[in-house]
Amino acid sequence: MFHSTLSRTWLCTAVTTACLAGYPHANAEAIAPHAAAASAPSPASAPVKEKRTAPANANAPLDFPAIVERYGPAVVNIRAILPEKPLAAPTPPAPAAAPAAASGASSEAIDGDDPLFAFFRQAMPQLQDGQSSSPRAMSGVGSGFIVSPNGLILTTAHVVDGSDDVTVRLTDRREFKAKVVAVDGPSDVAVIQIEATKLPVVKLGDSTRVRVGEQVLTIGSPDSYQNTVTAGIVSATSRTLSDGTTFPFFQTNGALNPDNSGGPVFNRAGEVVGIHVQVYADGDRFQSLTFAIPIAMANKVRAQLQAQSKSQDADAAHGAFGMQVQDVDPGLAGAFGLPRAAGALVIAVEPGSPAATSKLKPGDVIVQIGDKPVEHAADLADPDALPQTGSKVPVKLIRNRKQVTIMVNLAASAQYASTGVSDVGPLDHLGLSMHPLTDDERRTTGLAEGLMVEDVSGAAGPAGIKPGDVVLSLNGTLVASQDELAALAAKAGKKAALLIQRNHARSFVTVDLK
Repeated sequence: MFHSTLSRTWLCTAVTTACLAGYPHANAEAIAPHAAAASAPSPASAPVKEKRTAPANANAPLDFPAIVERYGPAVVNIRAILPEKPLAAPTPPAPAAAPAAASGASSEAIDGDDPLFAFFRQAMPQLQDGQSSSPRAMSGVGSGFIVSPNGLILTTAHVVDGSDDVTVRLTDRREFKAKVVAVDGPSDVAVIQIEATKLPVVKLGDSTRVRVGEQVLTIGSPDSYQNTVTAGIVSATSRTLSDGTTFPFFQTNGALNPDNSGGPVFNRAGEVVGIHVQVYADGDRFQSLTFAIPIAMANKVRAQLQAQSKSQDADAAHGAFGMQVQDVDPGLAGAFGLPRAAGALVIAVEPGSPAATSKLKPGDVIVQIGDKPVEHAADLADPDALPQTGSKVPVKLIRNRKQVTIMVNLAASAQYASTGVSDVGPLDHLGLSMHPLTDDERRTTGLAEGLMVEDVSGAAGPAGIKPGDVVLSLNGTLVASQDELAALAAKAGKKAALLIQRNHARSFVTVDLK
């Protein structure tokens, strides 16, 4: 059997070698022009010669070694000394599946406002019930990549956040102390700077054209001053999770390699389309997953961070509204009187945010921003769809079955700020028994008002409402008492859209009223 397997392996290798040998040399040169000339200067000491690469299409020859040879010198190793955190309750150890990385590396729990946490919260329901420790990402050591010849470097926030002692190592063995220009936790993007010139740089691509099934290559830079490389395919692109949260990252099936976290993800044309993020989880189903921050998203955040932040403590002023949205399904479209299931349904507005200042409110359905139609909630996370911070933009929305246009001022904002039980009785139209929030429940849920669900029957059961949910509004109108909810339900017609909160996540559900 061993001889048979070896023969098949030799035959596959021979066929593959023969096929690759058939590609013209000019194709490899288009991706790695300096590889064709032995006398060309080392890219570690001179800027990479700009040459347009072939477009990333299915017919382009695949030459990953040429990509590594050309752009590997622009990938750097980053080591950050992180401050010691005060001792707290014992933390579950990192999963055994996470391999040891370079000295100084550790895995850190992902913050609750990170898009990755939202993804794992949906994939691992035990996170919501406190039955599992939070997913973790590598911190303190990782990779990054040079985007300007004068030493501007992109990496992930997990690698350098909180550090004032960062060292960058190049593949030519030079070392530099780096300044953390800015860190943006919500997008997991960090920008650092070293004092150097004529450095090799990567070429940035168009992450909006990334397709599921597309081959990608990730390059990292461990302590050995050499590149580590993993390859795979794009498993999924940006999506809207079941609770309405927008998850803007795309997912790959690249092999586990903690040294690559923060490094560039290349398409087959040698263009960077993302920043690599490695995440570990406790469950057998998700021992580790690899994601990529879309380079369009990272590049826009980089531009804003550079313009608005001069230190690592500065906050990024996003071109964001300060609200949560979800997709509109056919049931919600009927409840809100929409002609079709499209748009971004507002489910929460942060106090003090541009959305709050502009009087956006839960139940509004955003259908257009500026001149760009909004079909899905994920469209609001598209960097090309949102204007820059500091601008005003017209927003078309459907409110109370009428189209309204409001102006939203995306000026940089400061950090957004944020009785007994009444008689319990069932609501015939909804099949719910509930009571107004008590003081303890307000503190637990973080809500000022709402109705706590105690029992579910009738139409609310099939809609997925459960005891412990908090009802906030019906068809876009906030409710503070059972009488208000009952009156609205009586006038709602055949369908009603209830805004509920469950485990601090909000979503609209459609209830059939018969």
